[in-house]
Amino acid sequence: MDATVRTLLERAGRTYADQAGIKLKNTPAPLYRLLVLSVLLSTRIKADIAVAATRELVGSGFGTPQRMLDATWQQRVDALGRGHYVRYDESTATALGQGAQLALDRYRGDLRRLRDEASREPAEIRSLLQQFPRLGPVGAHIFCREAQDIWPELRPYLDGKALDGAKAVELPQDAAELAKRVPDGELGRVAAALVRVSLDRKLAEQVRARG
Repeated sequence: MDATVRTLLERAGRTYADQAGIKLKNTPAPLYRLLVLSVLLSTRIKADIAVAATRELVGSGFGTPQRMLDATWQQRVDALGRGHYVRYDESTATALGQGAQLALDRYRGDLRRLRDEASREPAEIRSLLQQFPRLGPVGAHIFCREAQDIWPELRPYLDGKALDGAKAVELPQDAAELAKRVPDGELGRVAAALVRVSLDRKLAEQVRARG
């Protein structure tokens, strides 16, 4: 394994889904929870807060579209508040309710149907994801970066933010070339690590020094 990639995995190689307590697999509930996490990470708020708010929503029992929709708006606001997601709590609570309704109406609560509707084409998957309230291009990239280890058609998913991280630690800035240096099943972790070093100059320096 490339020494820099090994250091990335050691120092920052935890996916945001794992940090949020989501055991990601290709089944409806984890995919929906990843969608919620992607919505929360889309706003201009610290990633750790978005992760904590996702954990709080799921821990409060709102980890499926039906349970999210069954919750009152105030219950969603309160859960976001307990996760310290307070700057956008009211508008996000509304968006989560609307998104849960869309997931149920269009995909019967199963985002694998979105994947099938998109014919497993990455660009179309991103386009359909962006139909969810508050999930723009940034959120779609987040979802696809995290989902690539279970939806292989997305691989290698190293978007601009991840490639900024690659530049920061002197790795190739071509997704296909960089992917050759990553062990099987580790692209999601490497992508998350690259995003982290793109946002943390000190972490990038530490990875360069050890790699």
